[in-house]
Amino acid sequence: MWTLRDRVKTPLLVAGVLAGAAVAWYLLSPLFLSQRVDEQFPLTAKADLPVGVSREQAEREMAEAARKDATMAEAMPGSASPPAVVAAGSFRDGDSVHKGEGKATVYRASDGGHLLRFEGFKVTNGPDLHVLLAGSPDPKNHQDLESGGYVDVAKLKGNVGNQNYPLPRELDPSRYRSVVVYCVPFRVVFSAATLARG
Repeated sequence: MWTLRDRVKTPLLVAGVLAGAAVAWYLLSPLFLSQRVDEQFPLTAKADLPVGVSREQAEREMAEAARKDATMAEAMPGSASPPAVVAAGSFRDGDSVHKGEGKATVYRASDGGHLLRFEGFKVTNGPDLHVLLAGSPDPKNHQDLESGGYVDVAKLKGNVGNQNYPLPRELDPSRYRSVVVYCVPFRVVFSAATLARG
């Protein structure tokens, strides 16, 4: 026969097991699941093709036009300057468990804004990963981040693939010497890329 104590204890035990399972899934599932991202580089010039013209046709005509010598009588209209590389570096492993690879590049756009781009990027997945810019050139732990100073750029979009992170206008990227993928709940550096000035 169930006592009042058993009737109270059983639902609390079930609730505890369910809560524990939810926490375990949140913490462990990223180790088995990957989030892929493949964003295009947004700072390139784009052209619309005329109706009825394929990309191959346009490329053939452009290649042929490039072979011809011609004198231009008109001045070329002003165009936006191409994006400039401010700094770049390659991701390294955070430790023997947390692996990272790929390239991080900070670009300055013609309008003066900055963009952080990851290419060929892959990192061990984990809970609540964020992208940081750090003052330390090679942070290995939370203490290195704290001592060198850092700014949280954004939540990581995916642990695999090319991705873009526009930087706030008021942020001066020259103050930071590395890009870090950081697990917020456990305060662990998953990967870092030391930035060399472009």
